[in-house]
Amino acid sequence: MDAGDARFIADSMLGRLATWLRILGYDTLYFRDAQDAQLIALARREGRILLTRDTRLLMRRRLCPMLFVRHDRVWEQLRQVAGELGLSMGPRLGSRCLRCNRSLALLAKARAAGRVPEYIFRHHDVFLHCEGCGRVFWGGTHLTHMQETVRALCG
Repeated sequence: MDAGDARFIADSMLGRLATWLRILGYDTLYFRDAQDAQLIALARREGRILLTRDTRLLMRRRLCPMLFVRHDRVWEQLRQVAGELGLSMGPRLGSRCLRCNRSLALLAKARAAGRVPEYIFRHHDVFLHCEGCGRVFWGGTHLTHMQETVRALCG
């Protein structure tokens, strides 16, 4: 599998890592309350890499592709996953919904009217939306902060 096509499922201890992988554009499932057997079955069925901090899951590693995340802090976790799996840290930044994990699609500016604050509508021309949860996104200061964070992580 090409690292750009990598798909993940993160265990309940890795919620912040799952969010950052989504920010980077990687298809990453996350369930707060899923049981180990459910995570393993889903990883196998969908060809996902299971990311875990659970040493008990580590002992069952032959059941699905798995990566044990050694670090407690999200930045170190992200560096480890990107380094060990050869993930790219920027080209697809902001292409996935942070809430539901779906790919974002372009939204015509006219269709963003009434769905974003008026000031945002007047000052932005490019909008993206999630067909899953309906959220609308635009390139505001949050995107700049994400880009700066990724640049800092890449060293």
